[in-house]
Amino acid sequence: MMTTLCCKVVEALRQRELTLVTAESLTGGGIGAALTAVPGASCVYKGGVISYVDLVKHTLLDVPLEVLSYCGAVSEETAGFMAVGARQNLCADIGISVTGLAGPGGDAFGHPVGTVYIGFDSNWQSVVKHFCFAGTREEIRNQTIRAALELILENV
Repeated sequence: MMTTLCCKVVEALRQRELTLVTAESLTGGGIGAALTAVPGASCVYKGGVISYVDLVKHTLLDVPLEVLSYCGAVSEETAGFMAVGARQNLCADIGISVTGLAGPGGDAFGHPVGTVYIGFDSNWQSVVKHFCFAGTREEIRNQTIRAALELILENV
């Protein structure tokens, strides 16, 4: 099922001659891994940044320290900056970002496990969506990957 979705994303990007990059936190490269399982994905997927800690979010994706301090790593603001930073720094048409909590615990800002923000940034649109997923750590990560791929399809 995930393979079919990835094929649709790759084909949609290929038809529109668009390139994609990822900025992944809780999925740890899962979006990139899913996309690169599709033959020919290299024509549209340039790569990504696994930004599991704030230092990487700040230094490689240009998330301001103030945003990380006041809003937290798991926030709409951080997801937005991650998508923009990935797109701009990796020179692509689209940046997709994911940040959230897959467990076992919440964060200092009171977000429960399953809280996820997914950002989409392009020259024509910037969107951040908030999700509350349920399940095991693996299920939350897989739901996040699926939602990120669907967000790409919704906006290209």
